[in-house]
Amino acid sequence: MAKIDCQVDVIEMENDEGRTIPGVEVTCSECGHTTESFGTGPRSIARCLVLLREECPEDQSNFYVVE
Repeated sequence: MAKIDCQVDVIEMENDEGRTIPGVEVTCSECGHTTESFGTGPRSIARCLVLLREECPEDQSNFYVVE
């Protein structure tokens, strides 16, 4: 298990009702895989980091952190 730095970007996302709301996109610095979550707070970022671990396209169990 490796510790992987990730980049966080604030983005605009569309919800189920078609409204645009702020969100975050977190990108793995190793492979470029991204995850998105509604909201811009620490819980939204933490959710993205967990999703990166669950969705890793290389089937690795890394520990993802923000830079």
